[in-house]
Amino acid sequence: MAGSLFVHASGSRRSSFEVGGCTETLLRMLPQGERPALAVLTSGGDSQGMNPAIRATVRMGIYCGFRVYLVYEGYEGMIGDGEPPLNREMIREATWASVSNVTQLGGTIIGSARSARFRTREGRLLAARNLVRRGINNLVVIGGDGSLTGADLFRREWPALLEDLHRSGAITERQRMDYGLLHIAGMVGSIDNDFCGTDMTIGTDSALHRIMEACDAIVTTAQSHQRAFVMEVMGRHCGYLALVSALCCEADFLFIPEEPPAPDWPDVMCNHLSKARTQGGKRLNIVIVAEGAIDKEGSPISAASVRDAIVQRLNYDTRITVLGHVQRGGAPSAFDRLLGCRMAAEAVLALVDARADPDLPSTVVSLEANQAVRLNLMDCVQRTKAVNEAIMAKEYARSVELRGKSFQNNLITYRTLKKLHSPAASLQSRTASPTLLVVMVGAPACGANACIRSFVRTGISNGFRVLGVNGSFEGLARGNIRQLTWECVTGLTATGGSFLGTKRATAAEVGLDKISDALAKVGNLSGILLIGGFEAYTSMVQLHESRLTYPVFGIPLLLAPCTISNNVPGTDFSIGADTALNEIAQIIDKLKQSAVGTQRRVFVVETMGGNCGYLATLAGLAGGADAAYITEDKFDLSVLLDDVRHLKKKMADGSAQQIGLILRNENANENYSTDFVYRVFKEEGKGVFDCRSNVLGHMQQGGTPSPYDRNLATKFGVKSADWFLRAHSAATAAATKNSTDGEVVGDAADCGDDIDSLSVDSHLARAGIIGITRRGTAIRPLSELLPVTDFKLRMPRADTQWWLRLRPLLRILAKHESVYESDSVPRTLSEQSFVSDDQVWITLG
Repeated sequence: MAGSLFVHASGSRRSSFEVGGCTETLLRMLPQGERPALAVLTSGGDSQGMNPAIRATVRMGIYCGFRVYLVYEGYEGMIGDGEPPLNREMIREATWASVSNVTQLGGTIIGSARSARFRTREGRLLAARNLVRRGINNLVVIGGDGSLTGADLFRREWPALLEDLHRSGAITERQRMDYGLLHIAGMVGSIDNDFCGTDMTIGTDSALHRIMEACDAIVTTAQSHQRAFVMEVMGRHCGYLALVSALCCEADFLFIPEEPPAPDWPDVMCNHLSKARTQGGKRLNIVIVAEGAIDKEGSPISAASVRDAIVQRLNYDTRITVLGHVQRGGAPSAFDRLLGCRMAAEAVLALVDARADPDLPSTVVSLEANQAVRLNLMDCVQRTKAVNEAIMAKEYARSVELRGKSFQNNLITYRTLKKLHSPAASLQSRTASPTLLVVMVGAPACGANACIRSFVRTGISNGFRVLGVNGSFEGLARGNIRQLTWECVTGLTATGGSFLGTKRATAAEVGLDKISDALAKVGNLSGILLIGGFEAYTSMVQLHESRLTYPVFGIPLLLAPCTISNNVPGTDFSIGADTALNEIAQIIDKLKQSAVGTQRRVFVVETMGGNCGYLATLAGLAGGADAAYITEDKFDLSVLLDDVRHLKKKMADGSAQQIGLILRNENANENYSTDFVYRVFKEEGKGVFDCRSNVLGHMQQGGTPSPYDRNLATKFGVKSADWFLRAHSAATAAATKNSTDGEVVGDAADCGDDIDSLSVDSHLARAGIIGITRRGTAIRPLSELLPVTDFKLRMPRADTQWWLRLRPLLRILAKHESVYESDSVPRTLSEQSFVSDDQVWITLG
């Protein structure tokens, strides 16, 4: 059972762990010298997001009662601690202030190295001696599969190593007995995302940010000169970065080790690039090459060989860009900061569980969709090695399968969108085709255009005619509808805003009779995709509940949630929310940097989000905030004053970074406005700190979509179009059956109300929402979501919001008393990897 930490902030302030159903006294009640010790190290290649993970490990460890040590320079530092001639202390005890103001830093503040000595038993013997001397027998290891494999070997050898050390007199009998077992918890830090068992490793999202920044910049110059660009990205043994980059930048061709082309790839590629220009109307070509790309015979494919093939066969002006270590650099993305915090908290609690149950194997904390899971470390390592073995054996389909559902779905999506035109276009006239309508409703959010592009192209490939409404329901009422072609959505993935234009007015506010009249004029209408936030959700409810009065509303309706507020029921994440979080995180970084010279300054920052506190809470966790005030978590003046006292105490500690950060959701409290909060802190903090107020406003809606939002939106669009195809096929089959049975049938939309459940297999159901949940992405029926919707506050009911469980972690990492329960579930690798598509449609990476 995953451990839960219950920390009571009242009365005697007694605290307890609940581990495996048994309660033990919190370790921090012990005298400092008697507390168990925990060490954290980073090993192998560095990746952005390691520093937030280090910070959370140190602070969660201290909070739980551990003495926490930082191991500098990875395993090499563990071996060389105090080693002559430098005699440097490489294992140092950490304090709360040791990890202040590091969340925004790339790389790793404690250094990383690849250690040849740790691969030898003599090296591991020295490492064990240095740990035991400090009373350390709990390790959090952040690294790739090699680093984690070494940690597990260290754990298995530990008793024998201690026996040897005792025999040689290096440690005492008491030390051998007290530290006889080594407990390991791992987190995967790797930009390649090459570790089986997790959908996302720490650093991958940040690396994708660097790649997308380069791709977006290259596209503008490539268009100007009608050039082709060959971009080489990292991924010696894994094509994840190349694959997702290709999806997010609309690349024309892709080379990855898991799906190599035939030896005649130069002819196939050049034919495709040529058609992209002559048939697709493109002025440029982008080819993405993973550094480990090969053909089916195992021969390497380099960026230079790709360029030479294009120049020789097509005579295009072709340039190479090798991004190299740029992909490892820069500040971590909001996603990686949050991932590092969540994984670190779970890793510390996993060590608590291991202390209570020594028979537990080494654990790696991973991410499956939006669910933190604990897996057997070596099971994951063995599967990761099996992927490389499959590639070496030329069993490429097997390698894709072993990569897991996330990789497979990314690959399938790329294949779908790579096509140049509808394969069904020559088989039927467009006017006779079943028709899908796209309507965007509500405020703009980055990623909406990527959803439109993938929906249009997949819909056309599925034989639909796709129409777009300009200007939401107001435009629909005026008949402002246009056909969306394959070519007209080219290049939309990287653009912010709304390609179709959007308004906040709901269907009822525009007039249901007007909407009905407009839809009746659309021939062969088979479904409507709504893209938007709570206004779109409300509109779908209005259309669905009015279908008896207006029969045209009886067609399938689907909502792709797209709002920075992330307040749509049925999904853990909405398109646009990740981009907004990154915008906020970057602004917070700049604000904090501005106060480095001044010191003793507190920033009160207002975020958007309507009544939903998602942005304020997650931005607070990513930015290292001291507090975040939101509607869902009631607060009063006493809470504000408590936080003032907390900041005064923080400022008095000269060892800590003397900067404070308070976030407030725009509608957190009608009386305690942002200006009021600012004035309270300014007045009560006089003589200790000064205060500044910042309202971020519409900057949060701007910019270019983040890689996560591009990927999420693209998959929502593809899966939505596929669902409409299955719904249309099922409706057609039902109509044909009824006709054969002698029944009189009309439009496919009139097939009755006995199919309103919208399970994945109930394709005739009337209305649903596609969304990502704790276990993956699925479509949920509107009828299931209405009871958990708070229409007054325009958001899901608070007790259904997953992110509220992270608020205690935000408080703990800011040195407040709070209550945190483990967010993870224990699972085997086989349970994780073979979830059926009937349960999970997409697993996002």
